[in-house]
Amino acid sequence: MRRAAEHCATGAGTVLGGLALRRWTQGVEPPVISPPKAGVGLTVLGGAEILLGL
Repeated sequence: MRRAAEHCATGAGTVLGGLALRRWTQGVEPPVISPPKAGVGLTVLGGAEILLGL
């Protein structure tokens, strides 16, 4: 059960980080990848980690 809780906590942190990137970096355009797109990717990965924990 401890491992499942760790996955859920890590996933929740990743989702929150992804949502923060998506929300507060709208105007930033670096040459490689835009932070809002990276935020979407982190949100999806965090959701997958939460599902792994469940």
